[in-house]
Amino acid sequence: MSEFKIKFRGVRGSYPVVSKDVMKYGGNTSCVEVRAGEHLIILDAGTGMINLGDDLTQQYIMSGSDNESRKPVNAVVLLSHIHHDHIQGFTFFRPLHIRSTVIDVYGNVNYNESLSDELATLLFGKSFPLDLGDIAGNLNIHDINETDAIILRKGESPILKRIESEKDIEAKNDDVVITCYRSYAHPQEGVLIYKIKYMGKTLVYATDKESYHGGDRKLANFARNCDLIIHDAQYTTEDYMDAFVPKQGYGHSTFDMAVECRKQLNAKQMVFFHYDPSYTDEKLDIINEQYKNIDAASILSYEGLEINLL
Repeated sequence: MSEFKIKFRGVRGSYPVVSKDVMKYGGNTSCVEVRAGEHLIILDAGTGMINLGDDLTQQYIMSGSDNESRKPVNAVVLLSHIHHDHIQGFTFFRPLHIRSTVIDVYGNVNYNESLSDELATLLFGKSFPLDLGDIAGNLNIHDINETDAIILRKGESPILKRIESEKDIEAKNDDVVITCYRSYAHPQEGVLIYKIKYMGKTLVYATDKESYHGGDRKLANFARNCDLIIHDAQYTTEDYMDAFVPKQGYGHSTFDMAVECRKQLNAKQMVFFHYDPSYTDEKLDIINEQYKNIDAASILSYEGLEINLL
């Protein structure tokens, strides 16, 4: 039976937090596990990716009696951008150190650099005991932009193709079709917003984006009528507008901005995501109660939350 299941592994922004005050919603940074048919897709590689890697390694060990009989870990990793809170878990992802693992990583930096070079600089070499080339698994790093689509087809390696027409991104049979666009509503070089289509259902991942006055028209056109959108909601409106330390221009939305966006693009459901690390369980509980009344189609994410779109 097909599944299109989303599991939240890390829901914080900026940096991970560990204390008794964040046990309910979790303290790991951005990572979402997506299972679309036989395909594993990982949205961002924050510290939430570490626990996912531990689970995958355990499944690998249990799948056979030796390395030859075990089922390899195969995954597609989609990076929204390469700020630290979205890549911190990558080097500690245990399946990378198993020879049979195949990981295809997609993302984008600026036009003068490659994603592979940037990850090698930020994550390996001087900042980690291993270099990128020392990874035992098969790690394939790809640059992607909004003129490209990723096609995941049963029994085949991911296909990266240029979009020439709408026919190129029509999902055929049980294919998974992934597209993106770059939002510049985040400082430095912007972020990639991803759309994943499978079996007639659509998931949109829109983290680390600040909303515009009147809404985000580009996102609305990209994500209109989607079944689920995971949307940045780092701040309350009060914190965003704080007189002493305003958060305008930081590249993050408020809960109110996210609700406005959901309504504008007519998403069936939304999950708030990427909370400020200072927000305790108590504060998030208060926010949760407030937004139950404001928008019943929107819920707060927490580590371990699972949603199946099929």
